[in-house]
Amino acid sequence: MADPIDDTGRATLAEAGWSAVEGRDAVTKTYSFANFVEAWGFMSRAAIWAEKLNHHPEWFNVFKTVEVTLSTHDIGGLSELDLKLAQKMDRLAADGE
Repeated sequence: MADPIDDTGRATLAEAGWSAVEGRDAVTKTYSFANFVEAWGFMSRAAIWAEKLNHHPEWFNVFKTVEVTLSTHDIGGLSELDLKLAQKMDRLAADGE
């Protein structure tokens, strides 16, 4: 089972542009890309990492925008897995890694 995130991890997410979700222990971020293909490519690369971590995001895609929400259902809130996936997604969005 994943460990709950600490205050340092929460601060790291906030500094990276992840916002708290009202009414639940989760964070959200919206990514914007040049076009649909780039957005879909990001989602495909992120999906591979989500599968490796066995931790899957809630997400929504319209054209060039991808909205992501992270929370760990097993513990009912944010965990270290959310921090790891958020950091990976940020790198993927920035670098196309």
